[in-house]
Amino acid sequence: MVENRGSGIKAMIEAMRNANLEPPRFQDKRSSFRVVLRNLTLMNKKAIAWLNHLADMPINDRQRLALVYLKHNRELRNFDYQRLNHVDSVTANKELRGLVQTGLINLHSTRRWAHYTLNIPADFEVEIQKTPEQRILDYVRERGFIKRADCMKLLNLKATQARNVLFKMRDQGLLRQEGTRRAAKYVLPK
Repeated sequence: MVENRGSGIKAMIEAMRNANLEPPRFQDKRSSFRVVLRNLTLMNKKAIAWLNHLADMPINDRQRLALVYLKHNRELRNFDYQRLNHVDSVTANKELRGLVQTGLINLHSTRRWAHYTLNIPADFEVEIQKTPEQRILDYVRERGFIKRADCMKLLNLKATQARNVLFKMRDQGLLRQEGTRRAAKYVLPK
C-alpha cells in the first residue's frame, strides 16, 4: 500500500513538472500532513524573455529554472532546488554555489538554515517583441483604421512591402479593406 502512494506522489510531481508548474510542497507537522499545489506556470513567455537577458551567463537549465522560481518566491532552499530539478543535495549545493559566484543570487545563513534570494531585479517587465501583424492590429484598434502610408511608418517598410503585409492580413481575414488604391484603408473585420 505504501509503495502505491509513493508512486502516486512521483506521478503527481512528474505531471506537474511536465506541465511546467511549480512542484508540490509537502509539509509534515506530526499531527497533520499538508500538500500545497500551486497553479503557477514557471516557464511562461515573460519568464523566458526575462531569462534571455541572462543568456551570456555560464549557467545551466536547472539553474535557470531556480532563478525563475526565485522570481516568483521570496527564497529558495537546497531542498526546493532538489525538488525543482530532481537532483541530489550535493548537486544542488554545487549549482547553488555557482549561482552565488555569478552574483545572480545571495546566500543567507549557513548549513541547515541556508537560503538564497535573488540578487537581480525580478520585477522589471520585459517587453515581448510583437510581430508586425500584432503591431498593425494594435494600431488599428487604437485609431480605427490603417492606411498603407501608416503601415510604412509603423514598420519602417517600403510601399510595396507595406502593401504586401496589408494584403496578406486581409487575405487571412485579420483586416478588412475599405476603398481601393490610394483611398484604401484597412479596418478590423466585423
